[in-house]
Amino acid sequence: MIKKRNMFVQILLMIFTFGLYSFYWFYQTAKEMKTLTREAEAAPTLWLILMFVPLGAFFSFYKYSELYEKVCTEKLNKWLIFVLTLVFYPAVWFLVQTDLNALADKKV
Repeated sequence: MIKKRNMFVQILLMIFTFGLYSFYWFYQTAKEMKTLTREAEAAPTLWLILMFVPLGAFFSFYKYSELYEKVCTEKLNKWLIFVLTLVFYPAVWFLVQTDLNALADKKV
């Protein structure tokens, strides 16, 4: 089940937690997309752990981008999301959350 998240509240959470909320958001949205796609190979917990390992974050971001592409195929491809993650993460956060909110509205 996709949870609709308020962007303003997320910005406040990001500020008040000094960015730690981004790790929680990454994990939760990956879990939701895994459930939605029923992707057996998706491993959000491993991806979160790998974010703290040198070069592991690249793998995590790539796999997350791959999963996002399966959920929201009509907008962006995995390579664009992956590169955008490396260059300007807030843009990915906004794009992914906007698409997930739209999916949550469709399910309700």
